[in-house]
Amino acid sequence: MKNLFHTEAYQEILQRLDSLTPESQPLWGKMNVAQMLAHCSQVIRVPLQKIQLASFPWPFKLAFRLFKSTLYNDRPWKKGTPTAAEFKIVDPKDFDQEKLALQALIQEFHQLPAEALPIHPSGVKLTVEQWGKSQYKHLDHHLRQFGK
Repeated sequence: MKNLFHTEAYQEILQRLDSLTPESQPLWGKMNVAQMLAHCSQVIRVPLQKIQLASFPWPFKLAFRLFKSTLYNDRPWKKGTPTAAEFKIVDPKDFDQEKLALQALIQEFHQLPAEALPIHPSGVKLTVEQWGKSQYKHLDHHLRQFGK
């Protein structure tokens, strides 16, 4: 799995993101392209500590420990994989504004010092490599959703 902390993967994601237009249509899912960009921004704000998620209930924390590798392994996520309520975007969004915001957040994440990474909201500590892979995998999933 590629890692968003690695320059090659970082540049690839930015190029793929740049190829999106307001007319880009999803191959699956309910979000339009601007909503998808807003969704991706919300997710990357977690390791940047710009948003705090509620603590996960203990049964989920236990289950997460068993399945955490799905965040960063080489298997793509399935189409329609559920998301946390905090990441659901249903209101209209401005494409250009959301694209610029996500590009800036990706750059900030790419430059984030390792010691600045938080504990995952599940209570599990992810390594720098795991954080980088998980963020790449999430962005890759949604760029593929829009054929990029």
